[in-house]
Amino acid sequence: MVEHAKIIRVPLECTLGDAYRGALAVIGNMDGVHRGHQELIRYGVTLAQKTNSPAAVVIFDPHPRQVFQPDTPPFLLTGIETKARILGELGVSWLFVLPFIEGLYTQTPETFVKHTLGNIMGLKGIVTGTDFKFGAGRSGDVAALARLAGEVGMSADTIEPVLTKEGEKFSSSGIRLALQNGEPEAAAHMLGRPFVIRGEVIEGRKLARTLDFPTANVSLGEYVRPTFGVYVVCAEIDGTSFAGVANIGRRPTVDGETERLEVHLFDFEGDLYGQTIDVSLLSFLRPEQKFDGLDELKAQIHKDVAAAKAWHEAHS
Repeated sequence: MVEHAKIIRVPLECTLGDAYRGALAVIGNMDGVHRGHQELIRYGVTLAQKTNSPAAVVIFDPHPRQVFQPDTPPFLLTGIETKARILGELGVSWLFVLPFIEGLYTQTPETFVKHTLGNIMGLKGIVTGTDFKFGAGRSGDVAALARLAGEVGMSADTIEPVLTKEGEKFSSSGIRLALQNGEPEAAAHMLGRPFVIRGEVIEGRKLARTLDFPTANVSLGEYVRPTFGVYVVCAEIDGTSFAGVANIGRRPTVDGETERLEVHLFDFEGDLYGQTIDVSLLSFLRPEQKFDGLDELKAQIHKDVAAAKAWHEAHS
């Protein structure tokens, strides 16, 4: 089993211990860790191996958009734990998390490179995309990064964006748009894997049990909202995968208000309350709709379950 990258929250007030210094790090938000990010990370991991350095990734938490646009709707594609798992699979040892607070985002480009990356973190080298911006007001570019890093003995490498067959960049915004359009397969193509919602199973109204379809309820938190409706899914629980069907939305038939993910797993029995599950969206079945009553809702759920099982059988 591949180990997750170790999550290290970086203090701004003191230096990291010697055990976590000397890394070659890829820097960016990495939301989604999509196929473009993956190429950047593979390049960084290769450089780290050549220089006998630990491979690392540096991200910012919270996401800068959450700081500068606090009223923006939820938009995240991956949480930190999910990033750590994916990065571990790509050969990254450490996931450095910089606190995106005023003491960081008001730093000049020179202070960010020489003090934060150099003095506090002790990086040996940096890898970014060619469009990387940093420092107060995004005033630093890759040319400034190379110059400032060189002045303190750090290497600085960049790679061009990875393009789709249509000549477009893989982007987090493109993945969000695909999910909002009810196209999880398109999102999966750009991500290099299905889109996953990770969360703790919370207690619901237990209405689904009375309909003979018990569900695991998960808050959507800061995840981007895919188009509301019913999906074919696969859920991972403690390393075991279960096929299933899920609804994302507000459950209008039962006057639901809270946006949430409700997952019905096939061939599963047990209590999931308090456990963390990873739910992969595989295919979109239908939009969320309001039915005239519970009998009509139950009949539709039977159809949804049958459709999801047929999809899984066809793709097994």
